[in-house]
Amino acid sequence: MILETLVVGPLAVNCYLVGDEGTREAMVIDPGGDAREILNTIRHGRLSVKAIVNTHAHFDHVGALNEVREATGAPFMLHADEVPILGAASMSATMFGMRVAQPKPADRLLREGDAVRVGNLALKVLFTPGHTPGGICLLGDQCVFVGDTLFQGSIGRTDFPGGDYGTLMASIRDKLLPLPDATVVYAGHGAATTIGAEKQFNPFVRQLITGRWVV
Repeated sequence: MILETLVVGPLAVNCYLVGDEGTREAMVIDPGGDAREILNTIRHGRLSVKAIVNTHAHFDHVGALNEVREATGAPFMLHADEVPILGAASMSATMFGMRVAQPKPADRLLREGDAVRVGNLALKVLFTPGHTPGGICLLGDQCVFVGDTLFQGSIGRTDFPGGDYGTLMASIRDKLLPLPDATVVYAGHGAATTIGAEKQFNPFVRQLITGRWVV
């Protein structure tokens, strides 16, 4: 598997280029900003982008979406329940003193269990709401791209419109914790981690494991 991690935009979003080594077909996950850097990396890697996928549509994760979409011609994919968040992206950015071009609607609306395929590589959609109503994770072979659902030592915020703490905790418990401990977790911000490490050191995950948090 081809994997490039780019830290982009003013809020340091992890944008991932994930591809099939045999065909050089790839997807862009969370193009949050710095479109030129993303496109240069695509060109230098001789990648053919066939999909753009957002784990969620907060403005810091879609800042380069329009430019990358136009340059690659790749379809943009998003969970169906995330459409209202996408529609408010530009307005939300202005509330934080930033400017983001309003993205156009998604070409494909994703659901739980769907697969996003590039070449011989497929990532499975896990519906993990809580940080936003339509948040997703993308599960590959021994790795998972989790957006802002889970971080090294923490979890996503739930105090923005559409967020819900109980829903997020249930998503982590039901969709991420059953994964093998060795599964590498690629988050929307910060360092990569593993499911096993978060079970051991993440205080929010520890609440789930020890039963101190109950839905």
